[in-house]
Amino acid sequence: MTIPKVAELPALPRLRENVVHRASDLIGATPLLELARTGAGTRLLLKLEQFNPTGSAKVRMAREMVLQAERSGDLRPGGHIVEPTSGNTGTGLALLALERGYTFTAVVDGHAAKDKLRAMKAMGAQLVYVDSAESGGPSTVERRRVAGEIATRTGAFRPDQHNNPHNNAGYRELAGELLADLSTDVDYLVGAVGTGGSLCGTAEQLRRFGSRVYAIGVEPVGSIIFGGAAAPYWQTGSGSPAGFPVGANVRYEHIDEGCRVGDTDAFATARVVARRTGLLVGGTAGAAIHLALRRLVHLPAGSTVVVLVCDAGEKYLDTVYDEQWLIDRGVYDQAAHQRMIRLLRAYDESVRLAALDTATTGA
Repeated sequence: MTIPKVAELPALPRLRENVVHRASDLIGATPLLELARTGAGTRLLLKLEQFNPTGSAKVRMAREMVLQAERSGDLRPGGHIVEPTSGNTGTGLALLALERGYTFTAVVDGHAAKDKLRAMKAMGAQLVYVDSAESGGPSTVERRRVAGEIATRTGAFRPDQHNNPHNNAGYRELAGELLADLSTDVDYLVGAVGTGGSLCGTAEQLRRFGSRVYAIGVEPVGSIIFGGAAAPYWQTGSGSPAGFPVGANVRYEHIDEGCRVGDTDAFATARVVARRTGLLVGGTAGAAIHLALRRLVHLPAGSTVVVLVCDAGEKYLDTVYDEQWLIDRGVYDQAAHQRMIRLLRAYDESVRLAALDTATTGA
């Protein structure tokens, strides 16, 4: 086969090149996937934030917090960032630190997904470990204390993601993306609540655009964000354990309803979604999807429900997607998997019956 010379190639229109120069330029414009629909036309859409660099929505707020710190003078050239993290905020800060010439120290514990820790280290972050809580759950209070000590001793900038208002502001673009990609309003927005930034920031901006969105926050059973008794849980990146003050970025005025989903149902739903779509989502996304699927049939006909899928599931192959890991922690239940499978099949059947009825009546 003879390869034509460049001069012999057909002339193509010179369009603007779609090339970026930094990984952070790829943040945003994440896709929507329809997971389920009812015969009444109500649909459940997933906002797939794992298509951001670092595989998480939290890179949005990491960028906003760093840029604002530069504008305010809290971060100067060659500076140092320190933050306690369960992983996703940490990978976002690690990316921004390497791009902009900062050093980054992440204060972590053994509750975090190992692949998140490996990713931060691969991007040059220094990891400081604290002992995991006796329950085996997150050591949120201790991580926070150690990060504060490091910041005081070294003069490092600590973003304080739970209270930094630029966390919430980092999701304003997400709200705009939703409305740009849909021909209708977002009637219901469902998301896991940890720092509160993604759900509250998105809901607040949607309402500024004139949306009448109803926002539902989801936390693990055992978290204290919406009150109730504290208990251990295995979902990472959402909720607040006993003794940890709920941060200012959990803006209750922007959350219409707070709900809890246990680890068993959250992880089962994530696994069922993987088998249905081929896409792996995180455990906290599984919790939000579980709540949305249970609600879908009860919502007004034609409603649009969006679940914020803030995390990629590939980080949890040795936890959420490892059956033995689930069994060892008492959070595996085949019946929970089957309930989700049957629910999704019921929605599929309702769509089929609705189409059959329309064809029969000619409506």
